[in-house]
Amino acid sequence: MKKIIVLIILILIAGGLFFLPAIRVLSVSGRKNPQEVFYSTAFYKEGFIISYTHSVNKGRVHDFYRPARDGGLELYKTEFVSYGAGIPEPEETPGAVFTVTDDGYFIENLHRIVPRLTMAVGLIANHSIAAGTDFDGQKEYFLTDYFAPQTSIILEIKKVSFVEYIKHRI
Repeated sequence: MKKIIVLIILILIAGGLFFLPAIRVLSVSGRKNPQEVFYSTAFYKEGFIISYTHSVNKGRVHDFYRPARDGGLELYKTEFVSYGAGIPEPEETPGAVFTVTDDGYFIENLHRIVPRLTMAVGLIANHSIAAGTDFDGQKEYFLTDYFAPQTSIILEIKKVSFVEYIKHRI
């Protein structure tokens, strides 16, 4: 009888582990419909890049994010091909490093921390997300493949259960 009770307890504990929030992920979800969601451990561990076509200069912009120490997100670098509205000036951020190359412009050491990133999925902007710290060679996931254009989405660091991760992983 004791063996059966111990076995039942072990099964309950093991089963409970599948449902406890224990895996850190980047969560990308619909603001109005949180059931529209996908999770990625790669985007959490390696950081991620949000890319989009700038509305004015039509060049591609790459914003580089990583988890911040406080649980939020840190925009630490941006690269772009030419200036347009909304592109940060290096003087706006003390300590930022501005570099010009044949490939474009780079601003590093931005250290802009937000608790979460809220944005609207753009059709013309062609928003995408990729894992890593370098855009070259990364697999891009276009957000319009997961959300309807103009959907407001939230990107944030979360802890989820193993079951939730498997159900919604990218």
